[in-house]
Amino acid sequence: MSFNKILTTGPLLLTTLLASSVSMSTELKTVAVTDDIYMLMGKGGNIGLSTGNSGTLIIDDQYAPATTDILSTIAEQTKDKIQFVVNTHWHGDHTGGNENLGKMGAVIVAHENVRETMSKDQFIEVFNMSAPASPKAALPVITFVDGITFHWNNDTIQVQHVATAHTNGDAIVHFKNANVVHAGDTFFNKMYPFIDVTHGGSIDGMIAATEKLLGMADEQTKIIPGHGPLANKTDLRAYRDMLVAVRSSIHDLKRTGKTRADVIAAKPTAAYDDKWGKGFLKPDVWVGIVYDSL
Repeated sequence: MSFNKILTTGPLLLTTLLASSVSMSTELKTVAVTDDIYMLMGKGGNIGLSTGNSGTLIIDDQYAPATTDILSTIAEQTKDKIQFVVNTHWHGDHTGGNENLGKMGAVIVAHENVRETMSKDQFIEVFNMSAPASPKAALPVITFVDGITFHWNNDTIQVQHVATAHTNGDAIVHFKNANVVHAGDTFFNKMYPFIDVTHGGSIDGMIAATEKLLGMADEQTKIIPGHGPLANKTDLRAYRDMLVAVRSSIHDLKRTGKTRADVIAAKPTAAYDDKWGKGFLKPDVWVGIVYDSL
């Protein structure tokens, strides 16, 4: 199969939904996080890039058609081939480039639930959206349960599973020496997050993951969110506080017997919508997702 043909394949899950997200743009933008760690923002989830004497490791790879641009952008920082791809979860805006990069020799690493989910046809109920099973070349070839550690580019890179957060297979990546964290989609900076309840996600798990991230961070930590601009602990703390407040409001309404439609109509996020409700996930959809996860 030709490289151009490969570029046209791969899952495009959430393409329409993410079209207005902060991290969706027509071109890749490179943000220097440290001297050898970068964040690439473009069509899909934010990519983490680690360069150095060990080689090139990336975290997530957006959509299949973006691979050429991603490789060109990476080549501006290093001439080394990509040796490892770490997937933070299974959604196609983070794994769509797996097939292309796998066929080029990159080793794909993810939680075992990511491989299992990608191996089969999937359906996300809240969006009435299907995703076909991924081809073999796109599947992770190294999987883990609790975590895995890379000793890479003069750093200790800890990849840790966080359960039932955005999905059932989320991973967060901690560059311990560099004091950088890639949070995957456990953190949507400055917007309401999507929670894939169909695949094990929950508001309680998202809050727990955020607490774990806060425990890793200090005031100098740089945090790469799954979507949105580069963040710090103050940003993450504000996000956690929003999640807790929204969860409390919706839980209180639900336990009084309010239906899903009743709770949406009550506008329990009204105080937060100006700040958080302008991403791809609109407030009414977000309220319904939180309701479903409780």
